[in-house]
Amino acid sequence: MTQSIIFNESLIKRYDTAGPRYTSYPTALQLHESFDESHYQQAAQLTNQQHHAASATRPLSLYFHIPFCNTVCFFCGCNKIVTKYRDRAAPYLAHLHKEMALQASLFDSDRQVKQLHWGGGTPTFISHSEITDLMAATRHFFNVLDDDSGEYSIEIDPREVSQQTMALLRDVGFNRISLGVQDFDPKVQKAVNRLQPEAQTIDAITAARQLGFKSISVDLIYGLPLQSPASFGETLDKIIAISPDRLSIFNYAHLPDMFKPQRRINAADLPSPQEKLTILDQAIAKLTAAGYVYIGMDHFAKPDDELAIAQREGNLYRNFQGYSTHADCDLVAMGTTAIGKIGNTYSQNVKTVDTYYQHIDAGKLPVFRGLLLSSDDLVRQKIITELLCHFTLNLSDIEASHHIIFNDYFATEITPLRHMENDGLLRINNDVIEVTPIGRLLIRNICMVFDKYLRSASGQRYSKVI
Repeated sequence: MTQSIIFNESLIKRYDTAGPRYTSYPTALQLHESFDESHYQQAAQLTNQQHHAASATRPLSLYFHIPFCNTVCFFCGCNKIVTKYRDRAAPYLAHLHKEMALQASLFDSDRQVKQLHWGGGTPTFISHSEITDLMAATRHFFNVLDDDSGEYSIEIDPREVSQQTMALLRDVGFNRISLGVQDFDPKVQKAVNRLQPEAQTIDAITAARQLGFKSISVDLIYGLPLQSPASFGETLDKIIAISPDRLSIFNYAHLPDMFKPQRRINAADLPSPQEKLTILDQAIAKLTAAGYVYIGMDHFAKPDDELAIAQREGNLYRNFQGYSTHADCDLVAMGTTAIGKIGNTYSQNVKTVDTYYQHIDAGKLPVFRGLLLSSDDLVRQKIITELLCHFTLNLSDIEASHHIIFNDYFATEITPLRHMENDGLLRINNDVIEVTPIGRLLIRNICMVFDKYLRSASGQRYSKVI
């Protein structure tokens, strides 16, 4: 695969609809409350049995949701608690330690933690001692690797970290960081209530490099108020000069009915759809000219980055944190709202802190909904993952692994796929569907063809695909 993309404005406009981001299939909208703690425990037990099967190993991926933020960014749609009071984290972390104990008791102690991620909110909201204690507890309860070979990442806010913080994060075992920049333009920062001087961002990245962090990822958002192609171009030039290993350039979805902070954004200040397309086209041109490769959807990486290597080698994967290199892991998610994947199940923790505390204090896992994937879910999940990660689908492999005849099983899907082929988004040759460079920006549209739940969806709100 050449990993190239072609920006075709007329096709993008024609296909510019709303749809899922497919950090999972089925999406979280399909989780239901009849899936409870007992189903989760059964799934964990089954993965332990599979772990000990002949020549099989099932490592773990751990996700910790730390929901606190010092200030609210008006564009944000994350599950968060905005507070100036740092002591609010203490009871939450105490309960998180207890949840760890409950979770760890379900998984065999020899299952290695190959992947670990702290997200939020702002994980660097908590104090240095709380960071140290949380990681120490993780090492106590789980088989965390000590040789720096794991993929251990944390989302940081450059406004919340010092040189000492960065050194501590590296010392406790983190070796990858991601940080939000969104836009360097002071006018845009003020409009979205995220004042973040360039110097703070550069200092954090410089410290990460000096301390030997293996990967640095930066998030940008296009479509924010007061952005223009010229202003965002300046931000891109500065980011390219900083040279992060990975870049995510997200499309801002203005959904004030769903996300209260967005009501404080003046809709009249948002760039027009045409300006957004110009910004995206420019971003692709600048990043590819600078040597970054297009991974998929919003993601770019240097050719020697793990994501780019995994994509070239056919090992790229996608989970609730985005693109990943560890498809073999069971994802144990802890904290409020956290979504995990154990075996062929998805599960989500309760959404409010008070309810979370009640479950933990009662010695119960805080799972409140989930899903056991059906055989139909699994074949569609495989197809969507392959398309999102590798832009190609081997039909004979799907037929062999899922015991189906592709054209019969997906008879409903063939017609829209042929339409997309006529539009130049993909090619269907023999037993392979290959997404073209024109179609890669519209990969969500192609995946939506295989989404059985979208056909009966009503009233669901998604972001635009571009």
